[in-house]
Amino acid sequence: MQLLGLCPLLAASGNVVNALGLGLATTLVLMVSGLCVSLLRNAIADAVRLPVFVLIIASAVTCVELLMQAFAYPLFQVLGIFLPLIVTNCAILGRADSFAAKHPPVPALYDGFVMGMGFAGVLVVLGALREVLGTGALFAGMDLLFGPAAAQWRITILPGYQPFLLATLPPAAFILMGLLIAGKNLVDTHLHNRQAAAQAKPVKGARRVRVTGTIS
Repeated sequence: MQLLGLCPLLAASGNVVNALGLGLATTLVLMVSGLCVSLLRNAIADAVRLPVFVLIIASAVTCVELLMQAFAYPLFQVLGIFLPLIVTNCAILGRADSFAAKHPPVPALYDGFVMGMGFAGVLVVLGALREVLGTGALFAGMDLLFGPAAAQWRITILPGYQPFLLATLPPAAFILMGLLIAGKNLVDTHLHNRQAAAQAKPVKGARRVRVTGTIS
């Protein structure tokens, strides 16, 4: 259910270049909005806190859109509506309210960078899986982000692979994210069980003492 607030994650991660472009844009928005919220945290009244945060985030998204139009216009055209939808990313508003509004500018800027890199990492992993399953190749179209020199970065992972259309469509993002989350849950459960088993082991050298009779 939480993934429904991450529609760009599901729709714009069809390949690595789209995922990387959206991830970098989101990281920049997180950093700029976090810095601005931190600088203004003592001047914003609690009654208008959230509307002001949304206004700051929307302004940051507009600036990122203009930068992408200037320096990566082909990628801007590919991402389309999903760039403005960064405003609706619940993680950005959540970090602005829970962290940036309570900490100085430098920690807020660092938090935005780290959170953005984590989000970009998930996007790139999902985009790589979908690109390989959908086309059998990787890093196609990287010239959209890095210029003509990156046109030769395409790597054929599965020669002779027949394209799998479902992997390039949004439903595949739901399926793959579900599998990734299931894998993470399995790892978490395994680690929890190991920790519980380690804590349940008796301490070496300890002995049980049986007490009989009445103690008064």
